[in-house]
Amino acid sequence: MADITLGWPDLVGFIGVGFLLSSYAALQFGRISADAPLYSILNALAALMILFSLIFSFNAASFVIEFFWLIISLVGLVRSLRKRRNNTE
Repeated sequence: MADITLGWPDLVGFIGVGFLLSSYAALQFGRISADAPLYSILNALAALMILFSLIFSFNAASFVIEFFWLIISLVGLVRSLRKRRNNTE
């Protein structure tokens, strides 16, 4: 059996996975709205943390999906903040 050692980049990546799964679960269980800035923030943080871990153990397919997850989350965050600002004016 292969010896598996996990370092701090792996820990950062696992925390990112935790953010991703918890934000998705919160959305599915009605605890958060997809329009809430927090949802996009958690998704963007998750993607950043996973991308960080990929610097140390690169996987092309994972990098591509996380890169686009980050971009989509940032676009969602901007849209959410604009919507909030327009509703308060």
